[in-house]
Amino acid sequence: MGVLAAALTSCGSDPDRRCVDRDSYDTFLGYKIVGDKNCKSGSGKRLGTGTGKSSGRTDPTWYYDSDVDGRYADDGTFSRSEAVDRDGFGCSGSGSGGG
Repeated sequence: MGVLAAALTSCGSDPDRRCVDRDSYDTFLGYKIVGDKNCKSGSGKRLGTGTGKSSGRTDPTWYYDSDVDGRYADDGTFSRSEAVDRDGFGCSGSGSGGG
């Protein structure tokens, strides 16, 4: 029983997350990753001035359990609870591999 408890608590319940700009989605690349400080300043708070991609304005929010390729993240979720459910307590690579 103690081994099971240790296994469940070793990774914690926080899934892998990246701070992304919701307004930056590219069909082939995904969401552009921005600095974590942008999400910590208030998720969903638009930063900068103007409108549109070229304005320098961002809509930062946490994006969970995504595939990361360079400065972009894709195939994730904006729901923390969904990420925990689908990746088994947020342990990277701990989900079943399928077959």
